Amino acid sequence: MSIYIGEVSEVVWTPDPATIEHANATRLVRRAGLADYSELLRRSQEDPAWFWPLCIEDMGLELSPWQRVFDDARGPEWTTWFTGATLSIAQNCVHRWADRTPDAVAAVGLSEDGTRTEVSFAELSRDVTRLAEHLVALGVRPGDRVAIFLPMSPEVAVASHAIAHIGAVQVPIFSGFAAPAVAQRLEASEAKVVITCRSSSRRGKPVPMLEILEEAAADVQVVLAPFALDAYPGELPPLPVEAETPYLLTYTSGTTGKPKGVVHVQGGFLVSITREVCYQADVHQGDVVHFATDMGWIMGPWTVVGAGALGATIVFAEGAPDWPVADRLWRTVEQERVTSLGLSPTLTRALLPYGDPASDLSSLRTFVTTGEPWNPEPYRWLFESVGRSRVPVINCSGGTEVGACFLSPTPVGPIKACSLGGPALGMAMDVVDDAGNSLIGTGEVGELVCRKPFPGMTRGFWRDPDKYIEAYWSRLPGIWVHGDWASVDEDGFWFLHGRSDDTMNIAGKRIGPAELESAAVGHPAVREAAAIGVPHPVKGETAWIFCCLLPGAEATEAEVAAHVAGELGKAFTPGRVFFVDALPKTRSAKIVRRAVKAKALGTDPGDLSSLENPESLDAIEAAVA
Repeated sequence: MSIYIGEVSEVVWTPDPATIEHANATRLVRRAGLADYSELLRRSQEDPAWFWPLCIEDMGLELSPWQRVFDDARGPEWTTWFTGATLSIAQNCVHRWADRTPDAVAAVGLSEDGTRTEVSFAELSRDVTRLAEHLVALGVRPGDRVAIFLPMSPEVAVASHAIAHIGAVQVPIFSGFAAPAVAQRLEASEAKVVITCRSSSRRGKPVPMLEILEEAAADVQVVLAPFALDAYPGELPPLPVEAETPYLLTYTSGTTGKPKGVVHVQGGFLVSITREVCYQADVHQGDVVHFATDMGWIMGPWTVVGAGALGATIVFAEGAPDWPVADRLWRTVEQERVTSLGLSPTLTRALLPYGDPASDLSSLRTFVTTGEPWNPEPYRWLFESVGRSRVPVINCSGGTEVGACFLSPTPVGPIKACSLGGPALGMAMDVVDDAGNSLIGTGEVGELVCRKPFPGMTRGFWRDPDKYIEAYWSRLPGIWVHGDWASVDEDGFWFLHGRSDDTMNIAGKRIGPAELESAAVGHPAVREAAAIGVPHPVKGETAWIFCCLLPGAEATEAEVAAHVAGELGKAFTPGRVFFVDALPKTRSAKIVRRAVKAKALGTDPGDLSSLENPESLDAIEAAVA
């Protein structure tokens, strides 16, 4: 999500001719024979049967011929893509590059202790094939589930592509999970094998991953990294599978009940993700990509598939991006000459207090951000101080179920501060009122929806198709309702205003938590904030804001509340402001706001297995008490 509150957002990025000429999107515009990117976007939304084959051809992806681009005979909810085509993600992301550029670097691994490893495409192809042969020897067959419980390292790419090599389904498990969460996902997915390691490191502390897996007591076979595969010849060819063959089963935490298993397929996932990395992030063959993420977050597979399919080098960094030194992330960019850097707004906020980077970041061409609301100050710091106003912030919004992004800027067009630009290529996005009428052109806030199916969308929730329909297709027939509030300004730039189910109604006025948080972070002492709505006998609801202060900074509840009121109006003065040392976050630095609200109100917080710092919830509970 992204938002810009408190002043009118202005254009901060305008591409120069060299950027436009170098961009993949420009090449696609010319291949299509169109005048400019805006015309390409319009055509891609109106005519998917024309756009997606054009996209596949331009990116050089290897799919066998198909009979139909898409088949929506069962309704938009269950649309299938590239009917009759076969492919292999392992072939597209690894083996074809081993044939073309065998000595090029496919992956780099960086450990917290400074150890660096490097893998060529030829070596990656060999290891993928050998691990695939090992999995077959263990009895893994096409369609079987194989879990990946690993830190971010080159072994992640080997495991992911080896599973795809034999037509099995990978189940990435967040590397910071405790045993109960691991056990739940292994049981739910019916995994046959788990690929893990004996231990990892996080902020200098050992993470006993094998012990955690053993504590989960799952009835699965275990393969340990680093892999001992010399006994296998490396001769098994990748299995071509139908485009709709399941590829990825990944679990997302819900507000209630068990996490839901999101299913993605080989054809749609490959095409959608590669389109995003190619045209939105503008990654080229030979570029270097690093994303501060985990395979348990969709941006892990995003990186492994998207960068791999384009022949780019992926930098994997085990451990935390700000340890053992606060500027580890910036040093990584300098050392590896990273061209595309992915990070969350929350990580940016965490790095800002350490000051401007001293590292040489001249290799950077794009920032890719997603997962959290933006606030003006950290956005400007990333763009102006870190990127020196020459690196566009490609701020994406999508989701695990989307398999890519709904909204995203592109380097070939102007970008307003904190905006998401507009719809990504091929995505028929709209903002609507409760009756489904478009609000574009009005400036009003409404529901973000997608009016047409797209290749990357989930093929449903594992063993629960009804829940999938209820979640996205039940409110407006034939239209995907994503659950975000959005608006489009007078210049055509799109903004998000938080989750629609988190929206507060304060004295009859609707407001999203991100707006309150942005106002609170505007106070010079506040580093980050989380806003929730609580019942109020007169207003219906009032806002409580939990704030973390900058190191050495001081503020009072009244001062922060007054600042929020000054930004948004007296009607939105928070009922309470609390100061805490930390907010609950996942390892990928996303704030879990529903957990804040549950602890504050004493209700069920739902699945908390992804939290890296669960102790922060005790502090929130104590602050309220």
